[in-house]
Amino acid sequence: MNHILFCQNCRKYTIAEQCSICSAKTVMPKPARYGPEDPYSSYRRQAKEAQLKARGWL
Repeated sequence: MNHILFCQNCRKYTIAEQCSICSAKTVMPKPARYGPEDPYSSYRRQAKEAQLKARGWL
């Protein structure tokens, strides 16, 4: 099954594992699926807080 992938360098969508324009590795554009026992939720909250502080919004 093919999924739509995203090149972070060119900001283009493709089905290939490697971008045909810049030859960079493509990634899934969707966020991780939510689960109540999410082991990475604290890291996401810390990253979001640091991003908001960098912008001066907190």
